[in-house]
Amino acid sequence: MTIDSQTDVRAWLDGHWNVEAGVGVPSGRDRAGAPTLERIRALLRLLGSPETAYPAVHLTGTNGKTSTARMLATILREAGLHVGTYTSPHLSRVNERMELDCAPIGDEELDDVLRVVALVESQLDVRPSYFEVITAAAFRWFADVAVDVAVVEVGLGGTWDATNVVDGRVAVVTNVAVDHVEYLGPTREQIAGEKAGIVKPGSVLVLGETDPDIAEIFVARRPSRVVRRDVDFGVRDNAVAVGGRLVDCSTPRGRHPELFVPLHGAHQADNAVIALAAAEEFVDRPLDEALVTAAFAQVRSPGRLEVVGRQPLVLLDGAHNVAGAEALRRALAEEFADGPRTLVVGLLREKEPHEMLAALGLDDASTLVCCRPPSPRALDPSEVARAAVELGFAEERVSVVEGVREAVSTALLETPAAGQIVVTGSLYVVGAARAMLVRS
Repeated sequence: MTIDSQTDVRAWLDGHWNVEAGVGVPSGRDRAGAPTLERIRALLRLLGSPETAYPAVHLTGTNGKTSTARMLATILREAGLHVGTYTSPHLSRVNERMELDCAPIGDEELDDVLRVVALVESQLDVRPSYFEVITAAAFRWFADVAVDVAVVEVGLGGTWDATNVVDGRVAVVTNVAVDHVEYLGPTREQIAGEKAGIVKPGSVLVLGETDPDIAEIFVARRPSRVVRRDVDFGVRDNAVAVGGRLVDCSTPRGRHPELFVPLHGAHQADNAVIALAAAEEFVDRPLDEALVTAAFAQVRSPGRLEVVGRQPLVLLDGAHNVAGAEALRRALAEEFADGPRTLVVGLLREKEPHEMLAALGLDDASTLVCCRPPSPRALDPSEVARAAVELGFAEERVSVVEGVREAVSTALLETPAAGQIVVTGSLYVVGAARAMLVRS
């Protein structure tokens, strides 16, 4: 197979079945659609088993994975390590998913490694998925550039996720809430059971989930060491600061008072201490205050309570489940001044719109703009609007538009300079809005 141009290799990539986008997913539980790691294992064997060339820190959880992964990678880089980071999904460009020392892979490098994957794919009996191809490409690139450690975020769940071919020296769990029930099950216990698959015997488990019953599901995987949030590490103080949070936190290796985390939302303090504990467990030593301070000063997490405009204030947040929406609502109440609020909301069809709107704080909004996420899995925006009216929101304060660009433009026209616009409901919506509002 010969692929010469960037257009060809990206078209080849987009031609794979894609659970994230809902494109070409095999129906039923046929050979291509059943949960299995055999496709990714076969693909990686043909690529020389690159996932065995470096140690890994493997992260799962319902919310906070990407922010935690970025914090962790920044700390490890500041500690002198050559760090590969793999996250998903991307907001604007697929390059965002794989980083070297906190910088995204360049277009030429990405195309080159995708061509290598394309060359060996033809030897497989079953065509892999989009996520499996990207995962294989990332692991091969990390081996090519000789990373000292790979920080790997699970795409979905854990046990059957394509990333679970790595043998994480440290396994990180941020939290467990109900999400992706069509794949992981309807209860927190079932979801935890799926996520616990990344905890390998002999690994160190950094456990951010504090529910004792749920925590035991992870501990039962027999890690060599368990460090638990609110037992072995945690946040002692968490205050609003200009541009983020001022946090006093402790880990099993020491205390870090007055740590500035340049991200909004009280939940980011929990993500920060999880990342810090995981970094110290990986390097197996305390990290000094100057190093940690310098690392966090560099942390960014686009699309996570990100301020992208003023007068009116424009915030982007990829809250895509009830727990994330509730965290967003709490952050808005705590950190941002009262004023007329316009919610721009687009949901995927597996989300229940009444639950999501209630969690987002529809009662706190002056205006609601409903739009369609740029995804085949999009929920019709009229259904979101109907749910809002059924929740008691005045119909004359609801707009229904088709695209994200039109929704953002409508919000900008209808929101006074002293007000705020919150774009949320799906990372697809946030990504499209960010491409419109943020200059690279």
